[in-house]
Amino acid sequence: MNENEIKETDLQALPENAFRELGADEEYRPILHPAHETKEVTPYSVGMGLLLAIIFSAAAAYLGLRVGQVFEAAIPIAIIAVGLSQALKKDNPLGQNVIIQSIGACSGVIVAGAIFTLPALYILQGTYPEITVNFLQIFMSSLLGGILGILFFIPFRKYFVKDMHGKYPFPEATATTQVLVSAQAKGSGSQAKTLIIASLIGGVYDYIVATFGWWAETVTTTAAGWGQSIADKFKVVMSCNTGAALLGLGYIVGLKYAFVIFAGSLFVWWILIPLMGNAGEMAAMSPQQIFSDHARLIGIGGIAMAGIIGIIKSWPIIMQAVGLAAREFKGGASEGQKPVRWQTDLSMKAIVAYMVLALAVVFLFFWLGVIGTLWQAAVAWLVVTVIAFLFTTVAANAIAIVGSNPVSGMTLMTLIIASAIFVGIGLNGTNGIVAAMVIGGVVCTALSMAGGFVTDLKIGYWVGSTPRKQESWKFLGTLVSAATVGGVILLLNNVYGFYVTPEHPNPLVAPQANAMAKVIEPLMMGGETPWIYYFCGAVLALLLNWLGVPALAFCLGMFIPLSLNTPMLVGGAVAWFVEHSSKDKAVCDARRDRGTLISSGLIAGGALFGVFAALTKFCGYEYVNPLSEGTSQILGLVAYAALICYVWWASCRDKKLA
Repeated sequence: MNENEIKETDLQALPENAFRELGADEEYRPILHPAHETKEVTPYSVGMGLLLAIIFSAAAAYLGLRVGQVFEAAIPIAIIAVGLSQALKKDNPLGQNVIIQSIGACSGVIVAGAIFTLPALYILQGTYPEITVNFLQIFMSSLLGGILGILFFIPFRKYFVKDMHGKYPFPEATATTQVLVSAQAKGSGSQAKTLIIASLIGGVYDYIVATFGWWAETVTTTAAGWGQSIADKFKVVMSCNTGAALLGLGYIVGLKYAFVIFAGSLFVWWILIPLMGNAGEMAAMSPQQIFSDHARLIGIGGIAMAGIIGIIKSWPIIMQAVGLAAREFKGGASEGQKPVRWQTDLSMKAIVAYMVLALAVVFLFFWLGVIGTLWQAAVAWLVVTVIAFLFTTVAANAIAIVGSNPVSGMTLMTLIIASAIFVGIGLNGTNGIVAAMVIGGVVCTALSMAGGFVTDLKIGYWVGSTPRKQESWKFLGTLVSAATVGGVILLLNNVYGFYVTPEHPNPLVAPQANAMAKVIEPLMMGGETPWIYYFCGAVLALLLNWLGVPALAFCLGMFIPLSLNTPMLVGGAVAWFVEHSSKDKAVCDARRDRGTLISSGLIAGGALFGVFAALTKFCGYEYVNPLSEGTSQILGLVAYAALICYVWWASCRDKKLA
């Protein structure tokens, strides 16, 4: 970048090319001045980031296990960071707020990795009392998984956040960035006002439906008599979540990817499930049961194969990273080039050294802390290393495309593969259960971290933060979050328990961990594995890739419930109509960007008020809805239509947008 062409002041808002592909000779200029050092890592930003990491790790683990509702921490933390900087009247706080968000966001990804897997050990103790689990196993599993996720992803940062600029929608990163930038835009108060209004509308909307149920949260054909008859006879169902956050997510994802994801859902719900449901024992199952127990597994196989395809396609990128590491070790990298602050990562020497150290600790942990046998620990170490590395780009791709990490599906596949290998080498029974679940926790946390970290680094890219600083302090956030989660899980087990006992008549919900326990028990204690489903999914992914269809997006649609994919298509369609609402391209572009801001507000409000809704539920508040199901369904359609109209009207209401 020619520094003579750069203004000496930071930008006050995101440039117009922030969300689109760049032209041949065009460069992206971030908000913070690329050529200048900016205030980022300070005692305030690090301290506040760690404090929020502790608070949100405890809250997310508590609510996720106690209520069964997992929330994303990145956006609420960004909102708190902005509010604090304004209350404390911080000067130029944007760089510091990015660090606060980046460190604090460790909480959500570490919690997801831990509570999806490790509580399954407590659940299985109800059947197999000889199973033991301690704080060190939970802490080390979360910590090492988080560290591996960071280290495995850093070499791919430039590819995902820079080289693919404008090619991926990055919905969660977009919403978080809009929140952070809203406080920076001194000369564009209307943007901040638009974001705040949209956040309040989306937050209050989602809170009302989640807490009071004044209208149906999910509209479905099975609510009507004719729809239930069709579901019983033909196993065909249509459903749509009416939440504001999902509508905003679909808008940012756009029609292209939203359509592919929705097509994957329709393939499962309107083709596979009707076929399966009209034969054998599945004829007595509901469409939802067929999806959960059978059809969804095909999507898991597809996601796994799509990940392998992605690795093969990304092989030049991998080789480039390896080549850079080799050149740095020889001392020949970047000679004569001045490093650009906002594009400097940790040195490849440091990354490789940390990676070797981390993998060595993982091996010792498996050997001395989990398995006890050297050669079996070596096999487990190899499984974790290969799978975590292969699926790192899958997690990053999923977050970049749809903002949703299929970590539970990939972890499930990891558990199945690892269990099959472990049984083959004689590591089965309760010892095999402990080994598989702890190893699954490492992989799950690594993939969760990789998916969350791409969001942090994309935010930093748009803003102009220093990646090296984000990467360095992410390790400390991971350490604090892992320790907090480990302590909270032990505490909750002592207070509430994970299975029914006389002391704990109402144990924790832990839905994901219960699902993992159901899968791992028959594998380790003797049972059948549905390999045919995974094989069919893998073949389908190969065919999709051959036909030029984005296999990962399609298979994500097969794995994620239909009710969550339909609003993605609705939001994508709204975005398309907004973008084609005028013959004047400049007006269309301005309206599209305004719609992106509004959609970011819906996501931010939904995320923040989702925490409030979970807390309300935890406090024991139960609202008895006097309305019939049919009335709630109609009101759900009306409320959702009103929300869609708001997004359209608010995006296009200014005729002079240009």
